[in-house]
Amino acid sequence: MVMSLMLVRPAMAEECTPSKWGADDEIGAANLISEKTVLAAAGLIKQGKRHGLGITIKPDMPSYPPRYAKLQVVQPGQQFRETQEHALGWPLSANDDMVQMWLGTGPQIDGLGHLGEDGTFYNCNKGKDFAAMTGMTKLGIHKVPPLVARGVMVDMARHFGVKAMQGGQAIEAEDIKAAARAQGVRFQKGDIILLHTGYTDATLESAPEKWGATIPGISNAAAEYLATLEPVAVGADTWGVEAVPAKKGDKLFYGHVTFLKENGIYILETMNTGRLAQEKVHEFMFVLGQAKLQGAVQMIINPIALW
Repeated sequence: MVMSLMLVRPAMAEECTPSKWGADDEIGAANLISEKTVLAAAGLIKQGKRHGLGITIKPDMPSYPPRYAKLQVVQPGQQFRETQEHALGWPLSANDDMVQMWLGTGPQIDGLGHLGEDGTFYNCNKGKDFAAMTGMTKLGIHKVPPLVARGVMVDMARHFGVKAMQGGQAIEAEDIKAAARAQGVRFQKGDIILLHTGYTDATLESAPEKWGATIPGISNAAAEYLATLEPVAVGADTWGVEAVPAKKGDKLFYGHVTFLKENGIYILETMNTGRLAQEKVHEFMFVLGQAKLQGAVQMIINPIALW
């Protein structure tokens, strides 16, 4: 009797689709920036005004656990004594500083290697292949070119008729569309989209524990909508951009997957949008040149808005 052996194959995982910018691409939506788009963004400067979008980072400020920031100012080998006068010929006094911190603290850009799903990150890269303890060998923050683009600010607090939104309050796609229409914002491919909730201005100093525990932000569906607009980056004046806790039925921080892994769209967190909202600046030139620490996942930033 002849017996046949049936081989049972395990269910195949869903195949990953390479980026539209090629299987070797590491910069995602930054590919949308061109000489033409930079010139168009520069044309938005009408008044010569400028504003830093990064808030001040303070040691021990609230951060997503277990992140923290520590600063030490030192005078190694001299402590203001004139120990180097003999060598230099003049009484040198100097300060240096050392920082021990998570780069995902305060105002930051999330690189494309920050968050994925089931071990897979942007452009089908497997975390086990590139995320080394000594630095990422792919998708590092140093690969990101200068982000110079048209920036738009949508004032969600104004849309809801409040000075500041509440922690956990979800922003839906229809809210963003309605706010944009009312505020004269027209989205364009390659934009930097910033949402103002008023939450950081209202709570960071007065209620830091509350600020660090819960935030208003976009829903999973709103993240999908924003991704269809094909921006270079999406950001907000909160530390997570998405609602925390997530709205019922949503996956917490799954918008990060939509932006970073699925679309190569960067995320900008804890942006200082208060002045833009106060002066009703909805369109501006956005300029960011982040520190290029090789292999880093994220970076603290202070982008500049010019109008």
